[in-house]
Amino acid sequence: MHLGDMEGVGFAIGLGILQTLAFIYDVLTFPIYVLLQRPWRQRQMARKIKAFIASAEKEGKNDVSIDIQDSANNNVAIRPIKMKFQSQPITQDTKSITYRSTTQPSPLHVSLLREKIDTMAKLMDFINKKYPNKRCLGTREILGEDDEVQPNGRVFKKFNMGEYRWKTYSEINALATNFGRGLRELGCQPKENVVIFAETRAEWMIAAHGLFKQNIPLVTIYATLGDEAIAHGINETQVRTVITSYELMPKFKKILALTPTVKTLVYMEDQLRDLDKTGYKSDIDIVSFTDVVKKGRESKIESQPPDTEDIAIIMYTSGSTGVPKGVMILHKNLITTLKAFCDATEIYETDVMIGFLPLAHVFELLVETICLCAGVAIGYSSPLTMIDSSSKIKRGTKGDAAVLQPTCMTSVPLILDRIAKTIQDRVTKSSGFKKLIFKFAFDYKTKWRRRGYRTPLIDRSVFGPIRQLLGGHLRLIISGGAPLSPSTHELINNCLCITIMQGYGLTETTSCACVQDFHDPQYGRVGATTTVCEVKIVNWEEGNYRVTDKPYPRGEIIIGGDNVSAGYYKLPGKTEEDFYDADGKRWFKTGDVGEVHDDGVVKIIDRKKDLVKLQAGEYVSLGKVESILKTCPLVDNICVYGEPTQLYCVALVVPNQPQLMELAQKVGVEGKSFEELCELPELEKAVCAELAEHGKKGKLQKFEIPHAVKLVAEVWSPDMGLVTAAFKLKRKDIQDRYQCDLRRMYAS
Repeated sequence: MHLGDMEGVGFAIGLGILQTLAFIYDVLTFPIYVLLQRPWRQRQMARKIKAFIASAEKEGKNDVSIDIQDSANNNVAIRPIKMKFQSQPITQDTKSITYRSTTQPSPLHVSLLREKIDTMAKLMDFINKKYPNKRCLGTREILGEDDEVQPNGRVFKKFNMGEYRWKTYSEINALATNFGRGLRELGCQPKENVVIFAETRAEWMIAAHGLFKQNIPLVTIYATLGDEAIAHGINETQVRTVITSYELMPKFKKILALTPTVKTLVYMEDQLRDLDKTGYKSDIDIVSFTDVVKKGRESKIESQPPDTEDIAIIMYTSGSTGVPKGVMILHKNLITTLKAFCDATEIYETDVMIGFLPLAHVFELLVETICLCAGVAIGYSSPLTMIDSSSKIKRGTKGDAAVLQPTCMTSVPLILDRIAKTIQDRVTKSSGFKKLIFKFAFDYKTKWRRRGYRTPLIDRSVFGPIRQLLGGHLRLIISGGAPLSPSTHELINNCLCITIMQGYGLTETTSCACVQDFHDPQYGRVGATTTVCEVKIVNWEEGNYRVTDKPYPRGEIIIGGDNVSAGYYKLPGKTEEDFYDADGKRWFKTGDVGEVHDDGVVKIIDRKKDLVKLQAGEYVSLGKVESILKTCPLVDNICVYGEPTQLYCVALVVPNQPQLMELAQKVGVEGKSFEELCELPELEKAVCAELAEHGKKGKLQKFEIPHAVKLVAEVWSPDMGLVTAAFKLKRKDIQDRYQCDLRRMYAS
């Protein structure tokens, strides 16, 4: 018998022993778990209908009476309230179906209605009255920066970090009020645009609310955009004042040459260093964040509260196609989405959130704001300091997550994919015994979780060390920005012992359309429509998607409600193309294709711009293929490309370095660097074969699997202009950069 056969027999015997022990344990503990966990409740919640077809003619009325809990005293007294849906009678036909949520408004939603909270300025005052002395925003103290010698002799700068320093809700409200007044003292006027160009941090949120209080539209620009894209946003909005950070001031020194309207720079200070103000244009006024707050504290200027129809934010999209567009988001839009989020999410006053995604994205801004509405403490972090192994954390010291011990966070699928691959990589490199334990524990937990049970013993003994990666107390991740692959969703749910809730929305719909139910056990779906909007599925004939399709209706997703923005800034033609008003609502054509399941939950299955028709007539959804192949351990990132004149697709692959090195050894290639391996034709063929195998497991058709690949050694980042700040592919830019490689693949 070969050694490999012996290992296989040993694995099977070990697995059999574990399964036998688990069976005995289940028999002994099953009655206890049934009584304590009451799994039928979980199954009942999972099966509930989450949306219905909005057909007012069938109902015989345009009003829907909803019973809501009296939020004034949080008791169980029920008081009916008429929630009028602003729509004419809607019927299902062969061209479209409109869905409406079945969820009732939460107590917080009702409080916002009763208190007539319809602007972000009113919201901040409401929050301040509710939680004046609770800790609100926290920043980790940096004690110093030390040199750390690496094993290869190189010296890296590492932070010596202390504890989190917190400010209360009343302190944050006072800072925001004074910052807004300080900007007025600098000459900023209501309805005059001001840019925030900075990384996510407490001062970002304070500055934003300071602007809201003075009815000054906030222009958000990603810190990772290229110079020309940044200048485009500033010049188009004719901004005179830019709020930035110490770290970005050197970058902005170069951008000033492209932005002649800018006259004032307000910078958020660094904890360790003072700003060198030399080398800037002589007519630029440079003021620190602290000095602006001080000016506001001494100011007699009164706040200028906005109206609900005033512009709160001009948010520049990250621009996956062409030049970034500025989306005009009204105060009404923001408050509407906040009502939806408080109905859909399960966030409690005792939670702690770790904030690190860009606040320049409306998704992060609104999730953090709903946390503030619930009295949650938000501690800020960055990818450079988040975990113990982050690049700026001194060896032997703790990352932000270990110190903060958050219970909830936001994420995007790319980050979750990387966490999943890290877990898989550790398991692959572990001993045979540890692999056996992991496989058994994962399968065991999956089986019982689907039945509505928790597995506390397995969670503590097997998955406990993995949980410590993010502080050990995490219970909820809210994922947005793109569809999350089912395999990643299930792996992280199980291994981190948490619940991931997917959401779906766009900047144009104020990040609101669908949110996954907390109790939904299925993966690969983005949830049902939220309480504040309607989702319409419309036939897309070219892509062969129709609402009459079986087993589920399919078509382009169109979103209607008060969450839909006013349109694109200074782009009336594009606004008219993508937005329209009908049935008393504003609607936005998303370009995404979805199917709606029997319980009213939406699954994103395609995107109109990602569809390519090959020479033989087959349609390939590039995004769908990429989402499946991205879960292959060999792939860090991938861009699939198809030519209408060709019979097959090709792909540009950013490989995972350790996995590629391992594959090279398998095919007999040794002594080469990562960059050299990426140039070898035999490695390209090997990767192509691995992708084909992985694609078959993911149920891709033969014509959907790339027939040739180019291995790309450089990591695609927003700085390169090849992905957006939300890490979505910028296909046109990638195709332009690798045009020669794409031609070579087809020629071969």
